Amino acid sequence: MNNIRNFCIIAHIDHGKSTIADRLLERTNTIQITEGQMLDDMDLEKERGITIKSHAIQMEYERDGQKYLLNLIDTPGHVDFSYEVSRSIAACEGALLIVDATQGVQAQTISNLYMAIEHDLEIIPVINKIDMPAAMPDEVEDEIVELIGCKPEEIIRASGKTGEGIDEILDAVVDRIPHPVGDNEAPLQALIFDSVFNSFRGIIAYFKIVNGSIRKGDKVKFFNTGMEYDADEVGVLKMDMLPRTELRTGEVGYIISGIKNAKEVKVGDTITHVANPCQKAIEGFQEVKPMVFAGVYPIDPADYENLRASLEKLQLNDAALTFSPESSVALGFGFRCGFLGLLHMEIVQERLDREFNMDVITTVPNVSYMVYDKHGNAKEVHNPSGLPEANFIDHIEEPYIRATIITDANYIGPIMTLCLDKRGELIKQEYVSGNRVELHFYIPLGEIVIDFYDKLKSISKGYASFDYHIDSFRLSKLAKLDILLNGEPVDALSTLTHNDNAVAFGRRMCEKLKELIPRQQFDIAIQAAIGAKIIARETIKCVRKDVTAKCYGGDVSRKRKLLEKQKKGKKRMKQIGNVEVPQKAFLAVLKLD
Repeated sequence: MNNIRNFCIIAHIDHGKSTIADRLLERTNTIQITEGQMLDDMDLEKERGITIKSHAIQMEYERDGQKYLLNLIDTPGHVDFSYEVSRSIAACEGALLIVDATQGVQAQTISNLYMAIEHDLEIIPVINKIDMPAAMPDEVEDEIVELIGCKPEEIIRASGKTGEGIDEILDAVVDRIPHPVGDNEAPLQALIFDSVFNSFRGIIAYFKIVNGSIRKGDKVKFFNTGMEYDADEVGVLKMDMLPRTELRTGEVGYIISGIKNAKEVKVGDTITHVANPCQKAIEGFQEVKPMVFAGVYPIDPADYENLRASLEKLQLNDAALTFSPESSVALGFGFRCGFLGLLHMEIVQERLDREFNMDVITTVPNVSYMVYDKHGNAKEVHNPSGLPEANFIDHIEEPYIRATIITDANYIGPIMTLCLDKRGELIKQEYVSGNRVELHFYIPLGEIVIDFYDKLKSISKGYASFDYHIDSFRLSKLAKLDILLNGEPVDALSTLTHNDNAVAFGRRMCEKLKELIPRQQFDIAIQAAIGAKIIARETIKCVRKDVTAKCYGGDVSRKRKLLEKQKKGKKRMKQIGNVEVPQKAFLAVLKLD
């Protein structure tokens, strides 16, 4: 056990985690690097150049005749995947904190660092990309010293591209990160930190052994669910899975026990033996809190059960996704899904399409509100259609977040304007170092859900970094905005919005829908309404066939007769015709400026 080191890599987006992981794998001869970012194995990750999943891999490193087992977990950097990071941190004793030499410390660096410090991890600071012409290693070194209070000589300067400093990182991992502590003779306690679904072998759970050991063929049980299984295969994670007969305290590995039902594996659960169980589960695991809710509906109603199965399999691999069944008048049966943010929602939609061939419609995302009735009873509402009638509501509270934005001092003006437009209030601003400012705001979560992050990036030319956590619920004047097509409300397009923005938002929505809904054989009225009051209207004119084209000359009564006949047909069609809202229209609502 003294020769095992478990560590993860944490950093802001694009600071070079996956590239450094590649260099470490190459230096320890674990795998041959054939292309960049070997641990990012999903097509989506390669296309977007981001890490979505945490990946665990075991390396063997030899120094002074001693063999060390290094278990590395590469983690995502985007704020929407911070839950993946928190689980990886729970399975480690140390972390490499990587900071880009050209950009310095950013918001996500700080929030991931605090998460690691809460779990008492040993932090090894690394400045990456020092070979870049724009690198400022000395300034960044000062920022790191100020942030974590280490000595300047403890910071390793490295480059994932040229391989400089990689040996120093490996030595620091061996020297500075403590080995796992545990009792090999105690009852088995293993923490599940991830799981994947394999269509041939069932569910594969990844775990770290805290106490005890596990052998192939053992009878094991999952502590929280109480389910019992046989350990058909246990082993360690290299680029592929390598079976072993036994895993001991401190090791990271996987277990295959032929589990078919997704609900039986909970990330954060504890594995123990049936014969000699442990007394209590491993602590320190947090339930995930979704921030953004949206309805996901199959385009073909017959796919409802397939969609449920697909979501369950996806949830194994992405424990931050939550869902529950719901139905809508416009879209039929579907699921109300909870996501950690908009990027997370986009990725889930994309993965449903690619991995499970599910075509889905996603409704406008919104957040959860607390609605209080006249008797003082509170009810949490995730969906505008679940809102009680206006005369029963006493008041509504909406969630506020505390946002931290780190930016270049040149962009303070536009960023302040953006946050204040989103009903934010400035708490404080302070200069971090040199020309960089840290701004703290209270902002309603509903305001940042749709396009805040994109706007922040564009007005700061990509410099500003953003991180947030939920603060509290506060009283708010909200109105439910309904969209009516020919007098019928489309529940999937209804939103909760602040009173002051409602009229302008309703008008923009009507204009946008007018562009996107295809013309029919009859007039379509698009209206935005708050309660019974119509606040905006657009009309899509009907497509008309020129029925009088064949009348040349002759009496006008012939034309009149044809026009009257057409008029009757249009009237009949309007009674039975229904309006299809294309998927583009639901997405366009997200892109409204």
